[in-house]
Amino acid sequence: MPAGRVAVLGSANADLAIRVARLPAPGETLLAGGLQTIPGGKGANQAAAAARLGAPTEFLGRVGDDGNGGMLLAALREAGAGTAAAVEAAGEPSGTAAVFLLPGGENSIVVCGGANMSEAWEVTPAMRAELEAAAVLLLQREVPEGVNAQAAQAAKSTGSTVILDAGGADGPLSAELLAAVDVLSPNETELARITGLPTDSDDQVVAASRALLGRPGSPGVAAVVTKLGARGSIFVGDPALGAGEGAGRCDAWFQPAFPVVAVVDTTGAGDCFTAAVGARLASGATVAEAMRFASAAGALCVQTLGAMPSMPSLEATLERLAAGERASEVASPRRLSY
Repeated sequence: MPAGRVAVLGSANADLAIRVARLPAPGETLLAGGLQTIPGGKGANQAAAAARLGAPTEFLGRVGDDGNGGMLLAALREAGAGTAAAVEAAGEPSGTAAVFLLPGGENSIVVCGGANMSEAWEVTPAMRAELEAAAVLLLQREVPEGVNAQAAQAAKSTGSTVILDAGGADGPLSAELLAAVDVLSPNETELARITGLPTDSDDQVVAASRALLGRPGSPGVAAVVTKLGARGSIFVGDPALGAGEGAGRCDAWFQPAFPVVAVVDTTGAGDCFTAAVGARLASGATVAEAMRFASAAGALCVQTLGAMPSMPSLEATLERLAAGERASEVASPRRLSY
């Protein structure tokens, strides 16, 4: 398989970004401070991020045959991602998300899946060829779980590293899907929901992550990378991701976030982080190197409005990484009790 190649199977949404001072109470009507339609969706965000971060990237997904579908595919191509295997679904609407932007950069989101969640979703021969050629496959949970499982199995069959971002759905993860995933990437809320365990402290995040690791006779993942927002991230599992020298060793560490002076919009920040980890792993980096790189990319992402438009370039990310190291402003990873 070509070194560095990334496939992203997932959703594409037209994000209606609505600025509000606060969320309305039941029965209340508020006036918005502004409205923009911005390309997004967890799959499209991650494809745009991986491409801008230097990885040869192909987007595998579905859009409707409406104006938003054309806009989404054009935005992906502008970011450098390939769309030759994407499907324009006749008679279906493109996915849409209402993104309520709150002061300070936080957001609340409501998603209408449209073509992303259609019963007609299938892994086409063109998609399968891309899956089997990828060094890394990025998945999320805004498409049917059976489709994710098919894609993960196809990629796994040729030795790809499969990364599943846990965002996009509240339901449990199937054993079929977990068995084909190498790295699970939730935030702490998603980790708690998936495991039924508390995640209020670093030690609790480690314990909950360990519950998801593969054990003899039971499906599980090789590693869990939990996103903690402005604090940073926590890795738990096998640093070799189950392959190569050192496979089978387990470890846990905390990677601090890069500081940000002013947060504009956190929409897509988690997608940026996960995609940056995947792009860097595809290039041959270690997990520790990939997480530090992703922390720099995430710090840049939250300083721009919108999801896909906020994904940073490779040059900007390397510059931010180097500046942080020169200033010693970001602490080294801290080992946690495993």
